[in-house]
Amino acid sequence: MAIEQNSVVSMHYELKDVQNGEVLDSNLGSAPLSFILGKGHIISGLESEIAKLAEGETAEIKVAAADAYGEYDAEAVQTLPKEQFAGIDLFEGMTLYGQGEHGQTVQVTVKGFSDETVEVDFNHPLAGKDLLFAISVAEVRDATEDELLTGVVGGSAAAGGCCGGSGGCGSHTHFHGDEDECCGSHGHSHGGSCCGSH
Repeated sequence: MAIEQNSVVSMHYELKDVQNGEVLDSNLGSAPLSFILGKGHIISGLESEIAKLAEGETAEIKVAAADAYGEYDAEAVQTLPKEQFAGIDLFEGMTLYGQGEHGQTVQVTVKGFSDETVEVDFNHPLAGKDLLFAISVAEVRDATEDELLTGVVGGSAAAGGCCGGSGGCGSHTHFHGDEDECCGSHGHSHGGSCCGSH
C-alpha cells in the first residue's frame, strides 16, 4: 500500500556512495528523520520510491545523480572577493553557509584562497554521485493542519539539520561558518539528517 501525499513519514536510513560503498550518512541508532511526503523536503528520486512503501517496510533505493543532487557543474566553482568572508578562519575543504540574492540558503565548499580572493564550489558535496539508501519506514501518519501550513513536521523548523539542495551564486552573498556536520543545507531542517532537498 502506497503512502499518501501530505503524510508525515518517519524513517531510519543509511546512505552509501554506489561507486565505492562508502557510508556517507546514517541516522541508525538515533531519532528517525521525519518529513512531509510531497513537499520536496528530500531529493525527488528518493521521495518517489518511499511513496511506494508502507509503515514497517524496508527497502534499498538507488538514486542516480540526476535525481539526487545533480551532475557536477564545473562552472559552479567561482572566485569571490575575500571581504565576503570577513571574520571566518578559512581552511581548504571547509563548508560555509550564506544567504543568496533571493534569500535562499547557499552552501559552498572552500577549494582554496589567497590574500585577496576565495575559490568556492557551489556544487552540493554529493553532486555527480549515484546514491544508495537503505530505508526503514518507522511510522506513517497524517500531517496536522499546522504541519501542512508550515511544511515542517512539528510545526516549526528544527535547529541544526540538513536536507541538502541546490544554492545559487550571488555577488551579494555573505558567508558564515556552521558547526553542524552535514552534507547539504537549504531552507528546512530535519534534525541533522542528510537526505536532501531542493
